[in-house]
Amino acid sequence: MSRRTLTMMVGLVLLLVVCVIGVTVPVPLVAMGPGPSIDTLGQVDGKSVVSLNGRQSYPTTGHLNMTTVTVTDGLTAVNAVQFWLSSQHQVIPRALIYPPGLTEAQVTQSNNEQFSSSENLAQAAALKFLKEPVKVTVSELTTDAPAGTVLKTGDRLITVNGQTVTSAGQVREILAKTRPGDQVPITYQRGAAPPANGTVTVGLRPGSPPERPQGFFGIVPQAEPLAPYQINVALDDVGGPSAGLMFTLAIIDKMTPDDLTGGKFVAGTGTIDESGAVGEINGIPFKMIGAKEAGATVFLVPANNCAEAKSAVPDGMQLIKVATLTDAVNGLEALKAGKPVPGC
Repeated sequence: MSRRTLTMMVGLVLLLVVCVIGVTVPVPLVAMGPGPSIDTLGQVDGKSVVSLNGRQSYPTTGHLNMTTVTVTDGLTAVNAVQFWLSSQHQVIPRALIYPPGLTEAQVTQSNNEQFSSSENLAQAAALKFLKEPVKVTVSELTTDAPAGTVLKTGDRLITVNGQTVTSAGQVREILAKTRPGDQVPITYQRGAAPPANGTVTVGLRPGSPPERPQGFFGIVPQAEPLAPYQINVALDDVGGPSAGLMFTLAIIDKMTPDDLTGGKFVAGTGTIDESGAVGEINGIPFKMIGAKEAGATVFLVPANNCAEAKSAVPDGMQLIKVATLTDAVNGLEALKAGKPVPGC
C-alpha cells in the first residue's frame, strides 16, 4: 500500500471519527428560542387560565398573552452550529440555565416554584391595585417546615411576632429579621374556628449567608380576597416568574367592567411583586418573536428591558414601556383611546 493511499485512509478515518463525535457527543451548550404564547384571558385544555369563583366575572375581548422561551438541551456540535446559524435562536453556555451543582430536576422544581409564586404575587398585586381587602393565608408548606408543627395549608395568618398581618410581603419582612432558633408567636385561624395562638421555632432558611443566617418558617404566604370569593389561575407545565404581569392584568380585566384591551391582541412579559413593580426578564427577543407569530401587535415591555427590546422588535409590533402595573393599565387605556403611549 502506497504512502499516499495510507494517508488518505487515515484521513478518512479521522474525518469519520470527527463526524461521529459531532453528531453524537453532547456539548456544554443549550439553545434558546421562541416558546408558546398563551392567552391569559382564554382557555387551555378546556379550562380558563384565570377564573373567578363566587364573584361576577366581566366579559373580555382581545388577548393578553403571556410569552415564553424554549430551551433545547443535549446539543451536539452539529446541533449547536445549526441553532447558531438560526436567526430565531441563541446558543449559550449550559451553565447559565443549569447551574453547576444543581440537577435538572432541581432546576425544574425551582422554575415551577417561581411560577407558582408569580401566580400568588399576581393575585396580590391585582387586589392591591383594585383596593380590595385581603387576608393572608398559608398557600404551601415545605417539607419539614418549622411552622408545620402549628400551621396547616389554608390557615389564615392574623399576627406574626406581634404584628397584624396585612400582606404576604409583610410576613416575609418580619421573618427576614429573625434568626434560627428564635421563638416567634403567631395568631392564626383555621376555617371557621376561633383564632388560636401558637409559637414557631424558626429554622435556617436555605441559602442564607453564614454571616447573617435568616429565620425560616417553611411557608408560602398568599394574599387572598377577604370577601368570600376566589381567584384561580390554572396553568401547568410553565416555569419561571415572568408571566406575573400578564396574569395580573387578566385578573384585573375579569374583575372590572372596563375592557382593558379594547379588542386588541396584546402580549407581554415581566415579573410582578405585591406593590405592582414590574421586573425585567431574560429572552425578550424570543418572546417577541413568539408573540408576533401568535398574532400580537402590541407588546408590554419591562422598563429595564426596553433597550434590548427596541433593538430586536419585529416589524409591525408596537412596544409599551412599563415599570409598574399602573403603567401597564394606563398604557392599555391610552392605546384603546387612540392616545400616545410610552414606547421604548
